[in-house]
Amino acid sequence: MTPQREALLLVDLQNAFFDAPGLAERKDEVISAANRLADAARACGIPIFVVTTVHSRDRSTWTLNMLEIGEGFLFDGEEGTEVAAELNTSETTRIEKTRDSAWFATDLHLRLTNLRISKVVLAGVSTHGCIAQTTRDAYAYNMRATIVTDAVADARTEEHRAQVAQLEQDGQARLSTVDEIIAAWHKG
Repeated sequence: MTPQREALLLVDLQNAFFDAPGLAERKDEVISAANRLADAARACGIPIFVVTTVHSRDRSTWTLNMLEIGEGFLFDGEEGTEVAAELNTSETTRIEKTRDSAWFATDLHLRLTNLRISKVVLAGVSTHGCIAQTTRDAYAYNMRATIVTDAVADARTEEHRAQVAQLEQDGQARLSTVDEIIAAWHKG
Protein backbone atom coordinates (compact mmCIF):
# COMPACT_ATOMS: atom_id res chain seq x y z
CA MET A 1 0.00 0.00 0.00
CA THR A 2 1.31 3.45 -0.94
CA PRO A 3 1.86 5.75 2.06
CA GLN A 4 -0.45 8.74 2.26
CA ARG A 5 1.08 12.05 1.23
CA GLU A 6 -0.13 14.98 3.29
CA ALA A 7 -0.68 18.70 2.84
CA LEU A 8 -1.31 21.34 5.48
CA LEU A 9 -4.27 23.69 4.96
CA LEU A 10 -4.22 26.92 7.00
CA VAL A 11 -7.76 28.23 6.67
CA ASP A 12 -8.97 31.84 7.03
CA LEU A 13 -6.23 33.11 9.32
CA GLN A 14 -7.19 36.62 8.26
CA ASN A 15 -7.42 39.79 10.31
CA ALA A 16 -11.21 40.21 10.03
CA PHE A 17 -11.94 36.80 11.48
CA PHE A 18 -9.92 37.62 14.59
CA ASP A 19 -11.93 40.80 15.15
CA ALA A 20 -14.87 38.65 16.28
CA PRO A 21 -15.42 38.23 20.03
CA GLY A 22 -14.42 34.71 20.96
CA LEU A 23 -11.77 34.53 18.25
CA ALA A 24 -9.89 37.70 19.19
CA GLU A 25 -8.91 36.05 22.48
CA ARG A 26 -7.67 32.93 20.68
CA LYS A 27 -5.65 34.67 17.95
CA ASP A 28 -2.18 34.31 19.50
CA GLU A 29 -2.79 30.67 20.39
CA VAL A 30 -4.16 29.69 16.96
CA ILE A 31 -1.50 31.59 14.98
CA SER A 32 1.26 30.14 17.16
CA ALA A 33 -0.08 26.61 16.60
CA ALA A 34 -0.37 27.24 12.84
CA ASN A 35 3.22 28.52 12.72
CA ARG A 36 4.46 25.43 14.58
CA LEU A 37 2.65 23.20 12.11
CA ALA A 38 3.94 25.18 9.12
CA ASP A 39 7.53 25.08 10.41
CA ALA A 40 7.32 21.31 10.83
CA ALA A 41 5.70 20.90 7.42
CA ARG A 42 8.48 22.90 5.75
CA ALA A 43 11.12 20.79 7.52
CA CYS A 44 9.43 17.59 6.30
CA GLY A 45 8.73 18.74 2.74
CA ILE A 46 4.96 18.81 3.25
CA PRO A 47 3.12 21.32 1.02
CA ILE A 48 1.39 24.19 2.82
CA PHE A 49 -1.67 25.98 1.47
CA VAL A 50 -2.85 29.27 2.95
CA VAL A 51 -6.58 29.38 2.20
CA THR A 52 -8.28 32.77 2.39
CA THR A 53 -11.73 34.16 1.75
CA VAL A 54 -11.81 37.07 -0.71
CA HIS A 55 -14.88 38.64 -2.34
CA SER A 56 -15.30 40.97 -5.32
CA ARG A 57 -16.86 44.38 -4.83
CA ASP A 58 -19.11 43.83 -7.89
CA ARG A 59 -21.30 41.36 -5.91
CA SER A 60 -20.43 38.49 -8.28
CA THR A 61 -18.92 36.37 -5.49
CA TRP A 62 -21.24 37.37 -2.66
CA THR A 63 -23.09 34.72 -0.68
CA LEU A 64 -26.88 34.72 -0.40
CA ASN A 65 -26.83 36.38 3.01
CA MET A 66 -24.50 39.11 1.73
CA LEU A 67 -26.81 39.74 -1.25
CA GLU A 68 -29.90 39.78 0.98
CA ILE A 69 -28.53 42.44 3.32
CA GLY A 70 -26.79 44.31 0.49
CA GLU A 71 -23.44 44.33 2.20
CA GLY A 72 -20.28 42.45 1.27
CA PHE A 73 -17.04 41.98 3.14
CA LEU A 74 -13.52 40.57 2.84
CA PHE A 75 -12.72 42.59 -0.27
CA ASP A 76 -9.31 42.37 -1.92
CA GLY A 77 -6.94 45.03 -0.64
CA GLU A 78 -8.69 45.65 2.67
CA GLU A 79 -6.77 45.23 5.93
CA GLY A 80 -9.29 42.74 7.30
CA THR A 81 -8.84 40.49 4.28
CA GLU A 82 -5.08 40.26 4.75
CA VAL A 83 -3.53 37.21 6.38
CA ALA A 84 -2.59 37.90 10.01
CA ALA A 85 0.89 39.43 9.99
CA GLU A 86 2.05 36.99 12.66
CA LEU A 87 1.51 34.00 10.35
CA ASN A 88 4.67 32.89 8.54
CA THR A 89 3.54 32.37 4.94
CA SER A 90 6.96 31.68 3.43
CA GLU A 91 7.06 28.66 1.12
CA THR A 92 3.26 28.42 0.99
CA THR A 93 0.73 28.40 -1.82
CA ARG A 94 -2.26 30.74 -1.63
CA ILE A 95 -5.77 29.53 -2.44
CA GLU A 96 -8.56 32.13 -2.56
CA LYS A 97 -12.13 31.02 -1.96
CA THR A 98 -15.52 32.72 -1.86
CA ARG A 99 -17.44 30.12 0.15
CA ASP A 100 -16.87 28.15 3.34
CA SER A 101 -15.21 25.20 1.61
CA ALA A 102 -11.66 25.48 0.32
CA TRP A 103 -12.74 23.08 -2.45
CA PHE A 104 -15.71 25.03 -3.85
CA ALA A 105 -14.83 26.79 -7.15
CA THR A 106 -11.07 26.70 -6.46
CA ASP A 107 -8.25 24.66 -7.98
CA LEU A 108 -7.38 22.98 -4.66
CA HIS A 109 -8.39 19.51 -5.85
CA LEU A 110 -6.29 19.82 -9.01
CA ARG A 111 -3.26 21.02 -7.05
CA LEU A 112 -3.52 18.23 -4.46
CA THR A 113 -4.08 15.60 -7.16
CA ASN A 114 -1.03 16.82 -9.07
CA LEU A 115 1.03 16.57 -5.88
CA ARG A 116 -0.41 13.09 -5.20
CA ILE A 117 -1.79 14.24 -1.86
CA SER A 118 -4.28 11.89 -0.22
CA LYS A 119 -4.61 13.48 3.22
CA VAL A 120 -5.08 17.05 4.45
CA VAL A 121 -4.34 18.46 7.88
CA LEU A 122 -6.50 21.46 8.80
CA ALA A 123 -5.82 24.40 11.08
CA GLY A 124 -7.57 27.77 11.24
CA VAL A 125 -11.00 29.31 11.74
CA SER A 126 -13.99 29.05 11.99
CA THR A 127 -14.82 25.50 12.96
CA HIS A 128 -18.60 25.67 12.43
CA GLY A 129 -18.20 26.98 8.86
CA CYS A 130 -14.98 26.86 6.92
CA ILE A 131 -13.17 24.09 8.80
CA ALA A 132 -16.25 21.85 8.90
CA GLN A 133 -17.21 22.39 5.26
CA THR A 134 -13.64 21.96 3.99
CA THR A 135 -13.42 18.72 6.00
CA ARG A 136 -16.72 17.42 4.63
CA ASP A 137 -15.72 18.24 1.07
CA ALA A 138 -12.34 16.56 1.52
CA TYR A 139 -14.27 13.44 2.45
CA ALA A 140 -16.45 13.87 -0.65
CA TYR A 141 -13.24 13.88 -2.73
CA ASN A 142 -12.07 10.66 -0.98
CA MET A 143 -9.36 12.59 0.80
CA ARG A 144 -8.63 11.87 4.48
CA ALA A 145 -8.75 14.90 6.77
CA THR A 146 -7.26 15.55 10.18
CA ILE A 147 -8.45 18.49 12.28
CA VAL A 148 -5.75 19.81 14.58
CA THR A 149 -7.85 20.44 17.67
CA ASP A 150 -5.51 22.92 19.32
CA ALA A 151 -5.00 24.84 16.05
CA VAL A 152 -8.68 25.51 15.20
CA ALA A 153 -11.11 27.90 16.82
CA ASP A 154 -14.56 29.37 16.58
CA ALA A 155 -16.32 32.34 18.13
CA ARG A 156 -19.10 29.91 19.05
CA THR A 157 -17.58 27.55 21.62
CA GLU A 158 -20.47 25.09 21.77
CA GLU A 159 -20.78 24.85 17.99
CA HIS A 160 -17.02 24.33 17.78
CA ARG A 161 -17.12 21.34 20.10
CA ALA A 162 -20.23 19.89 18.45
CA GLN A 163 -18.81 20.21 14.92
CA VAL A 164 -15.50 18.60 15.76
CA ALA A 165 -17.22 15.75 17.59
CA GLN A 166 -19.72 15.20 14.76
CA LEU A 167 -17.02 15.14 12.07
CA GLU A 168 -15.07 12.56 14.04
CA GLN A 169 -18.17 10.50 14.85
CA ASP A 170 -19.21 10.48 11.17
CA GLY A 171 -15.75 9.23 10.18
CA GLN A 172 -15.11 12.36 8.11
CA ALA A 173 -12.16 13.53 10.19
CA ARG A 174 -9.51 12.31 12.53
CA LEU A 175 -8.62 14.53 15.47
CA SER A 176 -5.03 15.23 16.52
CA THR A 177 -3.04 17.83 18.40
CA VAL A 178 -0.18 19.94 17.07
CA ASP A 179 2.33 17.81 19.00
CA GLU A 180 0.86 14.56 17.63
CA ILE A 181 0.96 15.82 14.03
CA ILE A 182 4.53 17.09 14.34
CA ALA A 183 5.69 13.83 15.93
CA ALA A 184 4.05 11.79 13.15
CA TRP A 185 5.62 13.98 10.44
CA HIS A 186 9.08 13.61 11.98
CA LYS A 187 8.68 9.83 12.12
CA GLY A 188 8.06 10.06 8.41
